Amino acid sequence: MVDFLSGEHAAGMTHAELEERLHTDGMRLLCQLLQDSLDLRASREERLDEVTDADSHLRGWAERGRQRTLATRFGEVVVTRIAYRARARADLNPADAVLNLPVEKHSHGLRRLAAAEAARGSFTDAAAAIERATTVRIGKRQVEALAAAAAIDVDAFYTAHAPDWSADDDVLALSFDAKGVVMRPDGLRAGTAKAAVSQKLAGRRSKGEKRNRKRMCEVAAVFDVTGKPRTIADILPEDPEAAQTATPAPVTSGKWLHASVTDDAAAVIAAGFAEADRRDPDHARTWIALVDGNTHQIDRIHAEAKTRKITLPVVVDFIHVIEYLWKATWCFHPEGDPNAERWVRAQARQVLAGRAGIVAAAIRRKATYHGLDPGKRKPADVAAAYLLAKKPYLDYPTALANGWPIATGVIEGACRHLVKDRMDVTGARWGLDGAEAILKLRTLISNGDFDQYWTWHLAQEQQRIHNSRYLGGGLYK
Repeated sequence: MVDFLSGEHAAGMTHAELEERLHTDGMRLLCQLLQDSLDLRASREERLDEVTDADSHLRGWAERGRQRTLATRFGEVVVTRIAYRARARADLNPADAVLNLPVEKHSHGLRRLAAAEAARGSFTDAAAAIERATTVRIGKRQVEALAAAAAIDVDAFYTAHAPDWSADDDVLALSFDAKGVVMRPDGLRAGTAKAAVSQKLAGRRSKGEKRNRKRMCEVAAVFDVTGKPRTIADILPEDPEAAQTATPAPVTSGKWLHASVTDDAAAVIAAGFAEADRRDPDHARTWIALVDGNTHQIDRIHAEAKTRKITLPVVVDFIHVIEYLWKATWCFHPEGDPNAERWVRAQARQVLAGRAGIVAAAIRRKATYHGLDPGKRKPADVAAAYLLAKKPYLDYPTALANGWPIATGVIEGACRHLVKDRMDVTGARWGLDGAEAILKLRTLISNGDFDQYWTWHLAQEQQRIHNSRYLGGGLYK
Protein backbone atom coordinates (compact mmCIF):
# COMPACT_ATOMS: atom_id res chain seq x y z
CA MET A 1 0.00 0.00 0.00
CA VAL A 2 2.85 2.37 0.81
CA ASP A 3 4.58 1.54 -2.48
CA PHE A 4 1.37 2.13 -4.40
CA LEU A 5 0.70 5.49 -2.74
CA SER A 6 4.21 6.69 -3.49
CA GLY A 7 4.04 5.58 -7.13
CA GLU A 8 3.13 7.48 -10.28
CA HIS A 9 -0.27 5.80 -10.71
CA ALA A 10 -1.53 7.03 -7.33
CA ALA A 11 -0.22 10.52 -8.09
CA GLY A 12 -2.69 10.81 -10.96
CA MET A 13 -5.75 9.66 -9.02
CA THR A 14 -8.42 11.89 -7.52
CA HIS A 15 -9.07 11.80 -3.79
CA ALA A 16 -12.27 9.79 -4.38
CA GLU A 17 -10.34 7.15 -6.33
CA LEU A 18 -7.69 7.05 -3.60
CA GLU A 19 -10.36 6.65 -0.96
CA GLU A 20 -11.94 3.72 -2.79
CA ARG A 21 -8.60 2.00 -3.41
CA LEU A 22 -7.44 2.41 0.19
CA HIS A 23 -10.77 1.19 1.52
CA THR A 24 -10.54 -2.03 -0.51
CA ASP A 25 -6.84 -2.63 0.13
CA GLY A 26 -7.17 -1.59 3.76
CA MET A 27 -9.83 -4.22 4.38
CA ARG A 28 -7.57 -6.86 2.89
CA LEU A 29 -4.73 -5.70 5.13
CA LEU A 30 -6.94 -5.79 8.24
CA CYS A 31 -8.15 -9.26 7.27
CA GLN A 32 -4.56 -10.44 6.97
CA LEU A 33 -3.67 -8.91 10.33
CA LEU A 34 -6.62 -10.67 11.96
CA GLN A 35 -5.64 -13.96 10.32
CA ASP A 36 -2.05 -13.58 11.50
CA SER A 37 -3.24 -12.87 15.02
CA LEU A 38 -5.43 -15.97 15.03
CA ASP A 39 -2.56 -18.07 13.65
CA LEU A 40 -0.29 -16.77 16.40
CA ARG A 41 -2.88 -17.76 19.01
CA ALA A 42 -3.08 -21.22 17.46
CA SER A 43 0.70 -21.68 17.58
CA ARG A 44 0.76 -20.66 21.24
CA GLU A 45 -2.24 -22.72 22.38
CA GLU A 46 -1.13 -25.20 25.02
CA ARG A 47 -2.69 -28.60 25.42
CA LEU A 48 -4.82 -28.79 28.57
CA ASP A 49 -4.36 -31.68 30.94
CA GLU A 50 -8.06 -32.24 31.40
CA VAL A 51 -11.20 -31.02 29.65
CA THR A 52 -14.55 -32.16 31.06
CA ASP A 53 -18.01 -31.28 29.77
CA ALA A 54 -20.98 -30.16 31.86
CA ASP A 55 -22.13 -33.80 32.22
CA SER A 56 -18.78 -34.77 33.75
CA HIS A 57 -17.63 -36.65 30.65
CA LEU A 58 -13.89 -36.37 30.12
CA ARG A 59 -12.48 -35.65 26.68
CA GLY A 60 -9.76 -38.28 26.48
CA TRP A 61 -7.64 -37.13 23.55
CA ALA A 62 -6.74 -33.90 21.80
CA GLU A 63 -6.41 -33.21 18.09
CA ARG A 64 -4.41 -30.23 16.90
CA GLY A 65 -5.06 -28.33 13.71
CA ARG A 66 -8.86 -28.42 13.73
CA GLN A 67 -10.14 -25.51 11.66
CA ARG A 68 -13.31 -23.52 11.13
CA THR A 69 -14.02 -20.48 8.97
CA LEU A 70 -15.23 -17.17 10.33
CA ALA A 71 -16.66 -14.41 8.18
CA THR A 72 -15.66 -11.09 9.72
CA ARG A 73 -16.06 -7.42 8.89
CA PHE A 74 -12.69 -7.55 7.14
CA GLY A 75 -13.26 -10.77 5.20
CA GLU A 76 -13.13 -14.52 5.77
CA VAL A 77 -10.50 -15.98 8.11
CA VAL A 78 -9.65 -19.47 9.36
CA VAL A 79 -9.53 -20.24 13.07
CA THR A 80 -7.21 -23.12 14.00
CA ARG A 81 -7.37 -24.68 17.47
CA ILE A 82 -7.13 -27.87 19.51
CA ALA A 83 -10.21 -30.09 19.60
CA TYR A 84 -10.76 -32.25 22.68
CA ARG A 85 -12.58 -35.44 21.77
CA ALA A 86 -14.35 -38.48 23.17
CA ARG A 87 -16.24 -41.29 21.48
CA ALA A 88 -19.93 -40.46 20.79
CA ARG A 89 -19.47 -36.97 22.27
CA ALA A 90 -19.34 -33.59 20.60
CA ASP A 91 -15.89 -32.01 20.42
CA LEU A 92 -14.94 -29.28 22.87
CA ASN A 93 -12.78 -26.37 21.71
CA PRO A 94 -11.66 -24.22 24.66
CA ALA A 95 -10.05 -21.73 22.29
CA ASP A 96 -13.50 -21.05 20.82
CA ALA A 97 -14.71 -20.11 24.28
CA VAL A 98 -11.77 -17.75 24.79
CA LEU A 99 -12.59 -16.06 21.48
CA ASN A 100 -16.35 -16.27 22.17
CA LEU A 101 -16.93 -17.51 18.63
CA PRO A 102 -20.54 -17.71 17.41
CA VAL A 103 -22.20 -20.93 16.32
CA GLU A 104 -22.82 -19.62 12.83
CA LYS A 105 -20.17 -18.66 10.31
CA HIS A 106 -20.60 -14.88 10.66
CA SER A 107 -18.84 -12.94 13.39
CA HIS A 108 -20.44 -10.88 16.12
CA GLY A 109 -19.17 -7.78 14.34
CA LEU A 110 -21.17 -8.68 11.24
CA ARG A 111 -24.13 -9.58 13.43
CA ARG A 112 -24.08 -6.14 14.99
CA LEU A 113 -23.90 -4.46 11.58
CA ALA A 114 -26.76 -6.62 10.33
CA ALA A 115 -28.86 -5.74 13.39
CA ALA A 116 -28.32 -2.00 12.95
CA GLU A 117 -28.89 -1.98 9.19
CA ALA A 118 -31.84 -4.39 9.17
CA ALA A 119 -33.59 -2.32 11.84
CA ARG A 120 -33.15 0.73 9.61
CA GLY A 121 -34.24 -0.61 6.22
CA SER A 122 -35.09 -3.70 4.21
CA PHE A 123 -32.95 -6.83 4.43
CA THR A 124 -31.83 -6.29 0.84
CA ASP A 125 -30.78 -2.72 1.60
CA ALA A 126 -29.07 -3.90 4.78
CA ALA A 127 -26.99 -6.42 2.82
CA ALA A 128 -25.98 -3.70 0.35
CA ALA A 129 -25.06 -1.31 3.19
CA ILE A 130 -22.88 -3.95 4.85
CA GLU A 131 -21.07 -4.63 1.59
CA ARG A 132 -20.43 -0.91 1.08
CA ALA A 133 -19.05 -0.56 4.59
CA THR A 134 -16.97 -3.73 4.73
CA THR A 135 -16.63 -5.10 1.15
CA VAL A 136 -18.08 -8.35 2.59
CA ARG A 137 -21.04 -9.74 0.67
CA ILE A 138 -23.86 -11.26 2.74
CA GLY A 139 -27.11 -12.69 1.38
CA LYS A 140 -30.54 -11.37 2.29
CA ARG A 141 -31.42 -14.52 4.25
CA GLN A 142 -28.14 -14.34 6.17
CA VAL A 143 -28.91 -10.74 7.17
CA GLU A 144 -32.35 -11.79 8.39
CA ALA A 145 -30.87 -14.68 10.38
CA LEU A 146 -28.18 -12.46 11.92
CA ALA A 147 -30.78 -9.86 12.92
CA ALA A 148 -32.88 -12.57 14.57
CA ALA A 149 -29.83 -13.85 16.46
CA ALA A 150 -29.00 -10.30 17.58
CA ALA A 151 -32.47 -9.83 19.10
CA ILE A 152 -32.65 -13.08 21.02
CA ASP A 153 -31.83 -11.58 24.45
CA VAL A 154 -33.83 -8.33 24.34
CA ASP A 155 -36.65 -9.44 26.65
CA ALA A 156 -34.22 -10.92 29.16
CA PHE A 157 -32.13 -7.75 29.03
CA TYR A 158 -35.01 -5.55 30.14
CA THR A 159 -35.99 -8.02 32.84
CA ALA A 160 -32.47 -8.00 34.26
CA HIS A 161 -31.69 -4.28 34.07
CA ALA A 162 -33.21 -1.58 36.21
CA PRO A 163 -33.82 1.88 34.70
CA ASP A 164 -30.86 4.22 35.08
CA TRP A 165 -32.92 7.36 35.67
CA SER A 166 -35.04 8.67 38.51
CA ALA A 167 -38.12 10.87 38.26
CA ASP A 168 -39.74 10.50 41.66
CA ASP A 169 -41.73 13.72 41.43
CA ASP A 170 -43.09 13.08 37.93
CA VAL A 171 -46.25 11.33 36.84
CA LEU A 172 -45.71 7.84 35.42
CA ALA A 173 -47.64 7.44 32.17
CA LEU A 174 -48.49 4.25 30.31
CA SER A 175 -49.90 4.22 26.80
CA PHE A 176 -50.92 1.42 24.45
CA ASP A 177 -51.97 1.06 20.82
CA ALA A 178 -51.78 -1.36 17.90
CA LYS A 179 -50.80 -1.29 14.23
CA GLY A 180 -51.35 -3.88 11.51
CA VAL A 181 -48.41 -5.62 9.81
CA VAL A 182 -48.81 -7.38 6.45
CA MET A 183 -47.82 -11.01 7.02
CA ARG A 184 -47.11 -14.06 4.95
CA PRO A 185 -49.96 -16.61 5.22
CA ASP A 186 -48.07 -18.72 7.78
CA GLY A 187 -47.69 -15.69 10.04
CA LEU A 188 -51.39 -14.84 10.37
CA ARG A 189 -53.46 -15.66 13.41
CA ALA A 190 -55.88 -18.57 12.95
CA GLY A 191 -59.00 -16.46 12.46
CA THR A 192 -57.36 -14.07 10.02
CA ALA A 193 -55.79 -16.94 8.06
CA LYS A 194 -59.18 -18.63 7.72
CA ALA A 195 -60.74 -15.42 6.43
CA ALA A 196 -57.84 -14.90 4.02
CA VAL A 197 -58.27 -18.36 2.52
CA SER A 198 -61.94 -17.65 1.83
CA GLN A 199 -61.25 -14.65 -0.44
CA LYS A 200 -63.38 -14.62 -3.58
CA LEU A 201 -60.86 -13.84 -6.30
CA ALA A 202 -57.48 -15.44 -7.02
CA GLY A 203 -55.79 -12.51 -8.76
CA ARG A 204 -56.80 -9.66 -6.46
CA ARG A 205 -58.61 -8.96 -3.22
CA SER A 206 -62.23 -7.91 -3.14
CA LYS A 207 -63.62 -5.02 -1.11
CA GLY A 208 -63.08 -5.65 2.60
CA GLU A 209 -60.53 -8.44 2.15
CA LYS A 210 -57.38 -6.35 2.56
CA ARG A 211 -57.64 -6.50 6.33
CA ASN A 212 -57.13 -10.26 6.17
CA ARG A 213 -53.49 -9.76 5.19
CA LYS A 214 -52.46 -8.26 8.51
CA ARG A 215 -51.59 -9.28 12.04
CA MET A 216 -51.83 -6.67 14.77
CA CYS A 217 -48.61 -5.47 16.34
CA GLU A 218 -49.25 -4.36 19.91
CA VAL A 219 -47.21 -1.38 21.11
CA ALA A 220 -46.58 -0.09 24.64
CA ALA A 221 -44.95 3.10 25.86
CA VAL A 222 -43.97 4.04 29.42
CA PHE A 223 -42.67 7.52 30.14
CA ASP A 224 -42.37 10.19 32.81
CA VAL A 225 -44.44 13.36 32.69
CA THR A 226 -43.55 16.65 34.34
CA GLY A 227 -47.00 18.00 35.07
CA LYS A 228 -48.03 21.48 33.91
CA PRO A 229 -51.56 22.46 34.99
CA ARG A 230 -53.57 23.85 32.09
CA THR A 231 -57.01 25.25 31.37
CA ILE A 232 -59.46 24.87 28.51
CA ALA A 233 -58.17 28.14 27.12
CA ASP A 234 -54.71 26.62 26.82
CA ILE A 235 -56.10 23.82 24.65
CA LEU A 236 -58.79 25.64 22.65
CA PRO A 237 -58.45 29.40 23.19
CA GLU A 238 -61.42 31.52 22.15
CA ASP A 239 -59.09 34.19 20.81
CA PRO A 240 -56.54 32.90 18.26
CA GLU A 241 -53.97 35.41 19.55
CA ALA A 242 -54.24 33.89 23.03
CA ALA A 243 -52.69 30.68 21.68
CA GLN A 244 -49.29 32.39 21.68
CA THR A 245 -49.38 32.75 25.48
CA ALA A 246 -50.97 29.35 26.21
CA THR A 247 -49.29 27.02 28.69
CA PRO A 248 -47.31 24.44 26.71
CA ALA A 249 -48.05 20.73 26.85
CA PRO A 250 -46.51 18.64 29.67
CA VAL A 251 -42.88 17.64 29.16
CA THR A 252 -42.20 13.92 28.75
CA SER A 253 -38.91 12.11 29.39
CA GLY A 254 -37.48 8.62 29.94
CA LYS A 255 -39.52 7.09 27.14
CA TRP A 256 -39.44 3.28 26.99
CA LEU A 257 -41.04 1.42 24.10
CA HIS A 258 -42.06 -2.17 23.58
CA ALA A 259 -43.67 -3.80 20.55
CA SER A 260 -44.58 -7.35 19.61
CA VAL A 261 -46.36 -9.07 16.76
CA THR A 262 -46.33 -12.46 18.50
CA ASP A 263 -47.75 -11.43 21.89
CA ASP A 264 -51.37 -10.34 22.25
CA ALA A 265 -52.59 -7.11 23.80
CA ALA A 266 -52.78 -8.63 27.27
CA ALA A 267 -49.12 -9.68 27.22
CA VAL A 268 -47.88 -6.34 25.86
CA ILE A 269 -49.91 -4.37 28.38
CA ALA A 270 -48.51 -6.60 31.13
CA ALA A 271 -45.01 -5.81 29.84
CA GLY A 272 -45.79 -2.10 30.06
CA PHE A 273 -46.95 -2.48 33.64
CA ALA A 274 -43.82 -4.50 34.44
CA GLU A 275 -41.69 -1.60 33.20
CA ALA A 276 -43.73 0.80 35.32
CA ASP A 277 -43.14 -1.48 38.32
CA ARG A 278 -39.39 -1.37 37.65
CA ARG A 279 -39.52 2.42 37.76
CA ASP A 280 -41.80 2.69 40.76
CA PRO A 281 -41.73 -0.60 42.71
CA ASP A 282 -43.35 0.95 45.77
CA HIS A 283 -46.15 2.56 43.72
CA ALA A 284 -45.42 5.88 45.38
CA ARG A 285 -45.92 7.92 42.21
CA THR A 286 -49.11 8.84 40.35
CA TRP A 287 -49.79 6.47 37.45
CA ILE A 288 -52.01 7.30 34.48
CA ALA A 289 -52.90 5.46 31.27
CA LEU A 290 -53.47 7.09 27.89
CA VAL A 291 -55.41 5.19 25.22
CA ASP A 292 -57.35 5.85 22.03
CA GLY A 293 -60.56 4.30 23.41
CA ASN A 294 -60.07 0.62 22.50
CA THR A 295 -62.35 -1.25 24.91
CA HIS A 296 -60.22 -4.39 25.12
CA GLN A 297 -57.13 -2.34 25.97
CA ILE A 298 -59.01 -0.46 28.68
CA ASP A 299 -60.28 -3.74 30.18
CA ARG A 300 -56.75 -5.18 30.24
CA ILE A 301 -55.39 -1.99 31.84
CA HIS A 302 -57.97 -2.24 34.61
CA ALA A 303 -57.13 -5.93 35.09
CA GLU A 304 -53.40 -5.22 35.42
CA ALA A 305 -54.04 -2.31 37.79
CA LYS A 306 -56.25 -4.52 39.96
CA THR A 307 -53.59 -7.23 40.05
CA ARG A 308 -51.04 -4.70 41.29
CA LYS A 309 -53.55 -3.06 43.66
CA ILE A 310 -53.08 0.42 42.26
CA THR A 311 -55.49 3.17 41.25
CA LEU A 312 -54.94 4.09 37.64
CA PRO A 313 -56.94 6.87 35.94
CA VAL A 314 -57.49 6.10 32.24
CA VAL A 315 -57.63 9.07 29.87
CA VAL A 316 -58.97 8.68 26.33
CA ASP A 317 -57.16 10.66 23.66
CA PHE A 318 -58.85 14.05 23.12
CA ILE A 319 -57.87 14.04 19.43
CA HIS A 320 -60.01 10.93 18.89
CA VAL A 321 -62.92 12.73 20.52
CA ILE A 322 -62.52 15.67 18.16
CA GLU A 323 -62.50 13.30 15.17
CA TYR A 324 -65.90 11.94 16.21
CA LEU A 325 -67.21 15.49 16.58
CA TRP A 326 -65.98 16.32 13.07
CA LYS A 327 -67.85 13.33 11.66
CA ALA A 328 -70.99 14.48 13.45
CA THR A 329 -70.78 18.09 12.28
CA TRP A 330 -71.24 17.14 8.63
CA CYS A 331 -74.72 15.87 9.53
CA PHE A 332 -75.69 19.47 10.26
CA HIS A 333 -73.51 21.57 7.96
CA PRO A 334 -72.68 21.48 4.26
CA GLU A 335 -69.14 20.55 3.24
CA GLY A 336 -66.74 23.46 3.73
CA ASP A 337 -69.12 25.52 5.90
CA PRO A 338 -67.08 27.59 8.45
CA ASN A 339 -69.91 27.10 10.94
CA ALA A 340 -68.98 23.41 11.06
CA GLU A 341 -65.61 24.26 12.59
CA ARG A 342 -67.15 26.66 15.08
CA TRP A 343 -69.64 23.98 16.12
CA VAL A 344 -66.91 21.39 16.65
CA ARG A 345 -64.89 23.88 18.67
CA ALA A 346 -67.85 24.68 20.91
CA GLN A 347 -68.64 21.01 21.56
CA ALA A 348 -64.99 20.19 22.19
CA ARG A 349 -64.76 22.93 24.81
CA GLN A 350 -67.81 21.45 26.51
CA VAL A 351 -66.18 18.01 26.55
CA LEU A 352 -63.02 19.53 28.04
CA ALA A 353 -65.20 21.03 30.75
CA GLY A 354 -66.41 17.54 31.70
CA ARG A 355 -69.80 17.70 29.98
CA ALA A 356 -69.45 14.79 27.55
CA GLY A 357 -72.90 13.40 28.46
CA ILE A 358 -74.54 16.77 27.83
CA VAL A 359 -72.79 17.07 24.46
CA ALA A 360 -73.94 13.56 23.47
CA ALA A 361 -77.56 14.40 24.33
CA ALA A 362 -77.34 17.70 22.45
CA ILE A 363 -76.02 15.96 19.32
CA ARG A 364 -78.93 13.51 19.31
CA ARG A 365 -81.50 16.26 19.93
CA LYS A 366 -80.03 18.29 17.08
CA ALA A 367 -80.26 15.31 14.71
CA THR A 368 -83.88 14.75 15.72
CA TYR A 369 -84.71 18.46 15.42
CA HIS A 370 -83.38 18.54 11.85
CA GLY A 371 -85.44 15.47 11.00
CA LEU A 372 -82.48 13.53 9.63
CA ASP A 373 -83.17 10.04 8.29
CA PRO A 374 -81.29 7.12 9.93
CA GLY A 375 -78.60 6.99 7.25
CA LYS A 376 -77.91 10.72 7.33
CA ARG A 377 -77.78 10.94 11.13
CA LYS A 378 -75.66 7.83 11.67
CA PRO A 379 -72.33 9.72 12.21
CA ALA A 380 -74.07 11.90 14.81
CA ASP A 381 -75.46 8.87 16.64
CA VAL A 382 -72.05 7.17 16.52
CA ALA A 383 -70.39 10.25 18.01
CA ALA A 384 -72.99 10.50 20.77
CA ALA A 385 -72.67 6.80 21.58
CA TYR A 386 -68.87 7.12 21.72
CA LEU A 387 -69.04 10.05 24.14
CA LEU A 388 -71.43 8.18 26.43
CA ALA A 389 -69.46 4.94 26.31
CA LYS A 390 -66.14 6.67 27.06
CA LYS A 391 -67.53 9.21 29.52
CA PRO A 392 -65.73 7.62 32.53
CA TYR A 393 -62.44 8.22 30.71
CA LEU A 394 -63.13 11.78 29.57
CA ASP A 395 -62.39 13.46 32.90
CA TYR A 396 -60.36 16.19 31.25
CA PRO A 397 -60.91 18.75 34.04
CA THR A 398 -58.97 16.52 36.46
CA ALA A 399 -56.30 15.75 33.85
CA LEU A 400 -55.76 19.43 33.01
CA ALA A 401 -55.72 20.51 36.65
CA ASN A 402 -53.04 17.92 37.43
CA GLY A 403 -50.99 18.71 34.36
CA TRP A 404 -51.49 15.34 32.70
CA PRO A 405 -51.38 14.82 28.93
CA ILE A 406 -54.76 14.37 27.24
CA ALA A 407 -53.47 13.12 23.90
CA THR A 408 -51.70 9.93 22.84
CA GLY A 409 -48.98 11.54 20.75
CA VAL A 410 -46.22 9.43 22.31
CA ILE A 411 -47.78 6.07 21.43
CA GLU A 412 -49.00 7.31 18.03
CA GLY A 413 -45.45 8.37 17.22
CA ALA A 414 -44.14 5.04 18.47
CA CYS A 415 -46.53 3.12 16.20
CA ARG A 416 -45.45 5.19 13.24
CA HIS A 417 -41.74 4.89 13.98
CA LEU A 418 -41.52 1.29 15.18
CA VAL A 419 -44.07 -0.29 12.88
CA LYS A 420 -45.13 1.79 9.90
CA ASP A 421 -41.77 3.29 8.93
CA ARG A 422 -40.08 -0.13 8.79
CA MET A 423 -42.71 -2.86 8.63
CA ASP A 424 -44.95 -1.13 6.10
CA VAL A 425 -42.31 -0.99 3.33
CA THR A 426 -43.96 -1.35 -0.07
CA GLY A 427 -44.30 -4.99 -1.02
CA ALA A 428 -43.07 -6.33 2.33
CA ARG A 429 -44.59 -9.60 3.57
CA TRP A 430 -43.34 -10.62 6.98
CA GLY A 431 -42.68 -13.92 8.63
CA LEU A 432 -43.44 -14.07 12.33
CA ASP A 433 -39.87 -14.53 13.58
CA GLY A 434 -38.37 -11.90 11.29
CA ALA A 435 -41.01 -9.31 12.18
CA GLU A 436 -40.60 -9.91 15.91
CA ALA A 437 -36.81 -9.62 15.72
CA ILE A 438 -36.92 -6.31 13.84
CA LEU A 439 -39.47 -4.88 16.26
CA LYS A 440 -37.27 -5.80 19.22
CA LEU A 441 -34.22 -4.21 17.61
CA ARG A 442 -36.09 -1.02 16.71
CA THR A 443 -37.44 -0.65 20.24
CA LEU A 444 -33.97 -1.30 21.65
CA ILE A 445 -32.44 1.40 19.46
CA SER A 446 -35.31 3.83 20.14
CA ASN A 447 -34.87 3.35 23.87
CA GLY A 448 -31.16 4.21 23.55
CA ASP A 449 -30.12 0.87 25.01
CA PHE A 450 -28.42 -0.79 22.04
CA ASP A 451 -24.79 -0.36 23.17
CA GLN A 452 -25.49 -1.55 26.71
CA TYR A 453 -27.56 -4.42 25.37
CA TRP A 454 -24.84 -5.53 22.97
CA THR A 455 -22.27 -5.93 25.74
CA TRP A 456 -24.78 -7.93 27.75
CA HIS A 457 -25.84 -9.96 24.70
CA LEU A 458 -22.24 -11.05 24.03
CA ALA A 459 -21.89 -12.10 27.67
CA GLN A 460 -25.07 -14.17 27.29
CA GLU A 461 -23.66 -15.74 24.13
CA GLN A 462 -20.50 -16.67 26.04
CA GLN A 463 -22.51 -18.39 28.73
CA ARG A 464 -25.06 -20.01 26.40
CA ILE A 465 -22.70 -21.35 23.72
CA HIS A 466 -19.47 -21.99 25.60
CA ASN A 467 -19.44 -21.80 29.40
CA SER A 468 -22.53 -23.99 29.79
CA ARG A 469 -20.73 -26.87 27.99
CA TYR A 470 -17.94 -27.20 30.56
CA LEU A 471 -17.86 -28.63 34.05
CA GLY A 472 -17.62 -25.70 36.43
CA GLY A 473 -19.23 -23.26 33.97
CA GLY A 474 -16.30 -22.04 31.94
CA LEU A 475 -13.12 -23.26 33.60
CA TYR A 476 -12.38 -25.18 30.38
CA LYS A 477 -10.31 -27.79 32.21
